[in-house]
Amino acid sequence: MDMRMWNVSPRLMCDKHLLGEHLEMHMFVGCLRQGKSLDGFIKNGLVEVHNISFRHMELVSEMHKRGMKHDSKISEVVEPPQGNVDVVESLALLAERCPECRKRMVEAGNEDWY
Repeated sequence: MDMRMWNVSPRLMCDKHLLGEHLEMHMFVGCLRQGKSLDGFIKNGLVEVHNISFRHMELVSEMHKRGMKHDSKISEVVEPPQGNVDVVESLALLAERCPECRKRMVEAGNEDWY
């Protein structure tokens, strides 16, 4: 499994990627709680550790808009700024890998991509 924070507007993500990234925010928090290193994820631009809690809230908000239930809270992640996710690269990868995400991007127009 390739855990990652896409960091794109949740509106642009299909249900599968929205729920997948949500799960991965919980997995990142679990790693931090267990004292596991996220250095490889940080180095490869796959997570912004300091934004995990905020990103979780963004994802949950979109899940609620789509009528999905959510009851898995995460505690605030208080970490120094670490990592930088390239949103443009994330958009390109999602569009390349997932026809449903690509369709949502086209329908939204590029003004809502970030």
